[in-house]
Amino acid sequence: MLSIIQAAGWPIWPLIFCSVAALALILERVVSLRRVRVAPKGLVEEVIGVTRQGLPSADMLDKLARNSIQGRVLASGLKVAALDSRTPEPVLRQAFEHAGSAAAHELNKYLNALATIASAAPLLGLLGTVIGMIEIFGAQAPGSGGNPAQLAHGISIALYNTAFGLIVAIPALMCHRYFRGQVNGYLHDMEQSAEKLLHHLVRSPLRHL
Repeated sequence: MLSIIQAAGWPIWPLIFCSVAALALILERVVSLRRVRVAPKGLVEEVIGVTRQGLPSADMLDKLARNSIQGRVLASGLKVAALDSRTPEPVLRQAFEHAGSAAAHELNKYLNALATIASAAPLLGLLGTVIGMIEIFGAQAPGSGGNPAQLAHGISIALYNTAFGLIVAIPALMCHRYFRGQVNGYLHDMEQSAEKLLHHLVRSPLRHL
């Protein structure tokens, strides 16, 4: 591996940095976007079942908010309803929407950075290719008689950097698309859950007590 890095020359170092950063971002998103941490299955049904007997206490709402990102969204609307059981529907909806916006921001964290790496890596590889080509043409300068060692070094810089740029970019792009789809699915689930809980709160007999 060290011999490859030496053969590729200094242009490969930015690509190595990008590969390390991409790997760190991918691992972080894999851990953070687990369903149990974002939108556990059956959570909204469990919350609705609890609220049929009355609005949850402050301790229960705090526990719900710590449960997951979806729990945080549901707890935000329940906290507003707990202050006044007759809170108008638009106010409750606004509370859910604000919490949903914050959740979307958290779920999309680092995805732009991963997309930037996926876009920049091929360009960095191309930069290495251009530098390698410059060395090749320098080795074939008129009157120089040609320098086989410099020619081989230029070819290695061109090829290694091109390949390494693609090796970094392709997995980064694939993971970015996968995470983007995963986030969109979670946001859809949370939107549906918030809407379901909102309708339950609006129809709740507690509003008419």
